[in-house]
Amino acid sequence: MAECVRARSTSGHPEGPYRATDSMHALARETFEGVDTLDKLFRHAVSKFKDTPCLGTRELLSCETEVQPGGKVFKKLVLGEYKWKTYEDVDREVGYLGSGLAALGQRSRSSIAIFCETCAEWMITAQTCFRYNYPLVTLYATLGEDAVAFGLNQCGATHLITSKELLETKLKDVLAQVSGLKHVIYAGSGSVCLSDYPQSLSVHSIQEVMDLGAKPDNLSSEVESPSPSDLAVVMYTSGSTGRPKGVMMQHCNLIAGMAGQCQRIPGLGPQDTYIGYLPLAHVLELTAEMSCLSHGCRVGYSTPHTLSDQSSKIKRGSKGDCSVLRPTLIAAVPEIMDRIYKNVMAKVGEKSALQRTLFTLGYRYKLQQVACGADTPICNKLLFKRVSLLLGGAVRLMLCGGAPLSADTQRFINICFSPIAIGYGLTETCGAGTISDFSDHTTGRVGAPLICSEIKLRDWPEGGYTSQDKPHPRGEILIGGPNVATGYYGSEDEEEGGEFWVDEAGQRWFCTGDVGEVHPDGCLQIVDRKKDLVKLQAGEYVSLGRVESALKNSPLIDNVCAYASSNQNYIIAFIVPNQKHLTELANRNGIEGEWEELCNNSVLEQEVLKAIKEVSTTNRLQRSEVPTKVRLSSEVWTPETGLVTDAFKLKRKELQRHYIRDIERLYGAK
Repeated sequence: MAECVRARSTSGHPEGPYRATDSMHALARETFEGVDTLDKLFRHAVSKFKDTPCLGTRELLSCETEVQPGGKVFKKLVLGEYKWKTYEDVDREVGYLGSGLAALGQRSRSSIAIFCETCAEWMITAQTCFRYNYPLVTLYATLGEDAVAFGLNQCGATHLITSKELLETKLKDVLAQVSGLKHVIYAGSGSVCLSDYPQSLSVHSIQEVMDLGAKPDNLSSEVESPSPSDLAVVMYTSGSTGRPKGVMMQHCNLIAGMAGQCQRIPGLGPQDTYIGYLPLAHVLELTAEMSCLSHGCRVGYSTPHTLSDQSSKIKRGSKGDCSVLRPTLIAAVPEIMDRIYKNVMAKVGEKSALQRTLFTLGYRYKLQQVACGADTPICNKLLFKRVSLLLGGAVRLMLCGGAPLSADTQRFINICFSPIAIGYGLTETCGAGTISDFSDHTTGRVGAPLICSEIKLRDWPEGGYTSQDKPHPRGEILIGGPNVATGYYGSEDEEEGGEFWVDEAGQRWFCTGDVGEVHPDGCLQIVDRKKDLVKLQAGEYVSLGRVESALKNSPLIDNVCAYASSNQNYIIAFIVPNQKHLTELANRNGIEGEWEELCNNSVLEQEVLKAIKEVSTTNRLQRSEVPTKVRLSSEVWTPETGLVTDAFKLKRKELQRHYIRDIERLYGAK
C-alpha cells in the first residue's frame, strides 16, 4: 500500500519549507469565514448554540481532613454533580463583567492580568477581555512570588483577576511589590480581610463586579470591539530557564492557530464534552478550550487532584470528575499520561498469573489489529473496559502535547483508552505547529504541519544536524505562519527577541531551538534540543533529553534529570524513584527505613544504577550516554516546587541550583 503523504516541501529542497498537503497554496487564517477575532468567534458560537450547556463546575458538598499513618493531613473532597451555564448564560455574564470592569475604570487596549487556577471564571474573564478589547495578561497560578511580581510590574495592569485562595496565600506578599495596581477582583465566595493588603488597592468579588455591570447605566456604555491586529493575550511562560517572558499574541494569531488545530480533530461538535484541568495560562489548554467552545462543546472543569476516583483530593468511595463528567475529549501532558500508564500496569502486575497473561495476550492482539486499522470489540469489553473507566469510559480522542511522549505510553493509551494524537507547538506559535493524525499509530513522531503553519529545517553543523543527513533531513525547526506571535512583551533587546524574524514576503517565523527530522510522508520527529546538547571532556556530544526519555521507560523511575559538565567525561542523573517499586526493592535487599532514608541508601543507589544500565541497553544508548552516578530524590518534582514548569518540563537551571551539593559530590569536588 502506498504511503500517505501528509506534507511536502514547497521548494522541492530537503530543508523545506514543508506544508500540509491541504494548504500547499495558502496557509489557513480562520475556521469560519469572516470570524477573524476571538470576540467574533465566541459570538458566533453563542448564536448557534444558545441553550446548549457551555461551562460546568461540580458542587462542593463537603471538605474533610484525613490523617495518614505518617501523621500527614490531607484535604479530601466530596463533590456533587456538574452545574452548567449555557452559552447564553456565559454571554450574559461576559457582558456584565465587561461593563463592571469599565465602571471600575478599565479601558480598551489597557491590560488586565489574571492569576488564577483553571475554572469557569477564568474563561469568562478571558471572553470578557476579548470582547471589550482588554489585552489579557496570563500568569501561571504556580509561578513563584518574584516571577508574579515581575510580570505584574512589567505589564502595568491596573486590574487583577485572581481566586480567593490565591489572594489569601500567594498574593499577600506580592501585592506590596507591585506598583500601578488599583483593583483586585477575586473568584470565590465569602469576604476577604482588607487589612492584609495595601490601602491603595480596592478588593472586590467577581460577583460584585458583575452586579455593578448589570446596572442599566453601566450596561449602556459602548464597547470598542477589537480588530484582528489588536493584542489579545500576553502569556507569561513559566519558562524552563531564566525569568518569565510575556509572549504577545494578536487576535489573528490565535484565530489562525485554532483553525489549524480544529482541522485535525474529526467530528468536533456539540455532542462532545471536554474536561478542563490543565492550567488555562498554558497555551495548550487555552486554545483547546476555545476551540471546543467554537464548535458548541461542553467544557467541564476539574483539577489534577480531583480528576479520577483515585485522585489525591477525592474522598475514598466517592467519584472523581471523569466518572461524573464522562468526557469524550481530553488533552494532557506526557507526565500525566505516563502516570496513568504506570498506575494501570502496576495494578495489572498485582493480578494472578492467568489474568496477567490474558491482559498481555489481549493487548498484543489489539496492537496488531489497530495497526491494520481494525478494532477488537470483544477485547475492549472483557479486558479494557475497566481501564477506560478510569477516565469515565466515554473518551473518543486524546491529544498530548508539551513534551515528547514515550512510545510505550502512546501505544498503551491507543489500546486501552482511545486514539491519541501527538501535538507540537510553542507559546510563541500560539500552540500550533504540528498534530499527528489520530489514525497514525507510529510512535515518536508529532505529525505533519497544521494547515495554518509551515516548517523549515535550519542546518546546525556544530550539533551534527543538516538537511543533507541520511536517511532523512534534519535541522533546527523554524515555524512560520499567521499563528506566530509578534514577539516578547517589553523586549527591546535584539538578542532576546532574535528568535522571531520576518521573511521577504512579510511572514513571521519563530526559531524553536528544537531539532527535528522530516520523514518521507512529511511528518516531523523531534530528535533533540539545542540547549540539551552537552559536549563531554572527551569530545562526545550527549543529548540530555534523549537520555531522560530512555530512562523513563524503567518502572523504577518516575522522573529524571540528566546532568553533564563539559569538564567531565561522564554524566550523572537526579531521579525521582517510583515509591512502590523502590520500596519493594528495599524489602528484597533487607533494607528498612522511612522514604527519605531509602532514597539516601547507597545500596539502593547501586540497584537503581543496575536498572539504568538495563534500560539503557534496551533503548540503545551509547556508553557515554549512560549515567554512572545517581542521586535519588525523595521529593516529587511538581510545578509548586519550582523544579518543573506547569507542563512538567524540567527547569534545568533550577534543578542544577537545587542539587548543586550533589553535583559537587558526584563529580568528586572537594
